Amino acid sequence: MADTDSFQNLVAARTLLRTSLEKSITLASALEKTGPRLEEIKQRLPSLEAAVHPLRAWKWCISAVGGHISRAVGPATAVLKVFDAIHGLEKSIRHDPSSDLHGYLLAVKRLEEAFRFLAENCGLAIKWLEDVVEFLKDKDKDKDNAAAAVVGGDDRYLSNVIKCTKILKELQANEERARLDGGILSVAYDKLEAEFGRILRAHSLPLPIVSSESSIIATSSFSVSVIQKLQAVIERLSANNRLESCVSTYNDVRTSNVRECLEPLGLDYLEMSVFEFDNLEETDSRIDKWSKDLTYYMNNLLEIEYELCDEVFKNNGSNVSVDCFVRIATESGFLDFIRFGNTVAESKKDAVKLFKLLKIFHTLNELRLDFNRLFGGKSCNGIQTPTRNLVKKVIHGACEIFWELLPQVEVHRGTSPPPNGGVPRLVSFVHVYCNQLLEDDFRPTMMQVLEIHQNWQHQRFREGILREEVCNIMEAIRLNIDAWSKSYEDTSLSYIFLMNNHSLLYKALKGTSLGDLVGESQLREHEKNKDYYASIYLRENWGFLPSLLSHEDETLFSNERQVKKKMKAFHEVLDGTYKKQSNWVVADESLRKRICKLVVDKIVPVYKSYIHKYGDFIGQEGSKCVNIYSEEGLVNMLSSMFRPKVRKCYSTNSTRHSIDKMSEMVTNSHFPSTTFVT
Repeated sequence: MADTDSFQNLVAARTLLRTSLEKSITLASALEKTGPRLEEIKQRLPSLEAAVHPLRAWKWCISAVGGHISRAVGPATAVLKVFDAIHGLEKSIRHDPSSDLHGYLLAVKRLEEAFRFLAENCGLAIKWLEDVVEFLKDKDKDKDNAAAAVVGGDDRYLSNVIKCTKILKELQANEERARLDGGILSVAYDKLEAEFGRILRAHSLPLPIVSSESSIIATSSFSVSVIQKLQAVIERLSANNRLESCVSTYNDVRTSNVRECLEPLGLDYLEMSVFEFDNLEETDSRIDKWSKDLTYYMNNLLEIEYELCDEVFKNNGSNVSVDCFVRIATESGFLDFIRFGNTVAESKKDAVKLFKLLKIFHTLNELRLDFNRLFGGKSCNGIQTPTRNLVKKVIHGACEIFWELLPQVEVHRGTSPPPNGGVPRLVSFVHVYCNQLLEDDFRPTMMQVLEIHQNWQHQRFREGILREEVCNIMEAIRLNIDAWSKSYEDTSLSYIFLMNNHSLLYKALKGTSLGDLVGESQLREHEKNKDYYASIYLRENWGFLPSLLSHEDETLFSNERQVKKKMKAFHEVLDGTYKKQSNWVVADESLRKRICKLVVDKIVPVYKSYIHKYGDFIGQEGSKCVNIYSEEGLVNMLSSMFRPKVRKCYSTNSTRHSIDKMSEMVTNSHFPSTTFVT
C-alpha cells in the first residue's frame, strides 16, 4: 500500500515538472521576443521626458506666483467696490451745502474716507502685482531654465500684469487729483469755505450804539447752533490743511463788522498829526472822546471778538484763537488809538499838557487788566510794545512837566507885575492849576505816575510828595507877589496889587483842596492882608481929601475967594486922583464895590455939605471957573473906579504857549473861569 502511494506521488511530480518546463520554454521564447521592444522604449524615454518637463515646470511656476496673485485679488476687488461708491458720493458733493450742512459735511467725510480706502487698497494690490511682474521678468532672464522659457516666453502674462498695475496706480492717484484745484474734494472744500463765510456774514451784524459811554457789555452775537456749524466746517477744513483759509475768512468778516460798529463814533480825529493837534482850538474834548471811544472799543467790541474767537476756534488750540483775535484788533484800528495817544504825548510842551497826559494814563490804567487779559499772549507783541511805549512816554512827559512847575514859577520872580495893579496871570493860573492837581480827578493819577517814575529811577517814593511840591509852588507864588509889589514906584498902586492878590487867593482857595492843604491860618492871613492893604490905600489916597473942604473956621461972612479957592483945590486933588487911578483895577467885583462905597461915603457927604453951605458964593459971577459935581454925578464917577477890562483868563480858544512862558499861558476848559485885568 505504501509503495503504491509513493509511485503515484512520483508520477504527479513528473507531470508538474513537465508542465513547468513547458511554461519556462514559452516564457523564454516571449522574453526573447520582448528584448528588442524594451530597447526601443529605452531609446524613446529621454525625448518623452523632455516633452513632459515643461508641463511640470508650469505647475511649479503657477504655484510660486499664486500667493501674490491671490493676495492682490482681495484689494483689487475692494477697489472696484469703493470706486463705485465714490461715483455715488460725487452727486451729493455737487449740491449747495447751505440746505443741509450736516449732511454735506458727512458726505465730504465719507468721500475722503473712500478716497483714502481706495488709495490704501490700490497700494496693496499694486505691491503684490509688482512682485509678480518682478518674478516674471526674473524668470524671463533665465534662458537655461525650461520652465522659465515656457512662462517667460509668453509676453501675454507679463503684459497683462503690467497693465493691471498701471490701472491701479491711476486709481491710487485719484485722491491726490481730487484735492487739487478742480478736483471733487477741492470743489467740496471751496463750497465749505464759501458756506463758512456766508454763515459769518449772516450773523455778523453791527451792534447798535446808543453812546460810547455805555458800560454794558454786549453778549455774543452768535448762537450756540451757529458756533457749532462754524466749528464743524473748521474741523473738516482743518483736517485737510485749510485752517488758514477759515482764519482768514473769519478775520475779514469780523474785522469789517468791528469797523462798521466804530464808524458811527467818528474816529477821523485819531489820524491827526502832531502839528494839527498843536493848532487845534479844542483839544480836551478830543481827549475825552478818545477815552470814551477806547473804553467802549475795549469793553464792548474787542471783548465780544475775544470771546467769539475763543469759542469758534477752541478745538484748534489757543494760539489759533489768539492770533485771529490779534489780527482783528490790529486791522480794526486798535493801533490808531495808540497813535493818537502818541500824538498827544509828542505835542507841544506846556503846563496844561500835564492834565492831558494824566487823562491818557488814567484811561490806559483803567483798561490795564482787560488789556493784559486780551493781549497777554506771545503773539500780541505787535500791540503790547506800542502800548507800553506809549505808557512810558506819557509817564516821562507828565513827570517832566510836573517837576518844571516850581522852577518856572521862581524864574518869573524877576518879571514886571501888571501895570494896573491887577492879578498876574501866573498867580491866577497856578492856584487853579495846583488845586486841579489836588482834586480827586487828577490827584490819584498824579500820585501813581510819580510813584511809577520814581521806581523806574530807583528812588524812594514818599506819599506826601505831591502835597509838598504844591506847597513849595504856592510859597514861591507868595514870594513872587512880595517881590512884584516892591517893584511899583507908586506905593498906592502896590497896595492895590497886594489887595487884589490876597483877595484872590483867599476867595479862590477857601473851600478847595488847595485851601485845605495851605490851612485855615494861611487863608485868614490872606483875608487879613486884603483888609489891611485896602485900609492903607483908602487912608493914604482918600483920607485927607475931606479936610480940603473943612469950614470950621469959616462964617457966613467968609470971603468968596477963599471958598472958591478951597473948592478948586479939592477938585484938583479929586480929579488928579481919579485920573491917575482910572486905569487901576480891583479884580474882585464885590471888593471893588466895597472900596468904591467907602470912597463915596468918605467924600460925597462932605462935598454935598460944602456945596449946600457955600453954593451961593460958588454960583456967583466967576463961578464958571470952578467945576461943580452933582451929587449923583460924583457918586457915579467914584463908583465907576477900578473897573477892569474883563476877559477870560482861561479860555479854550486862547493860544497855548510853552511852559517856559507860563505867565502868558492860558489853560483849558477844565479850569474854572477866573478873571484878570489889563
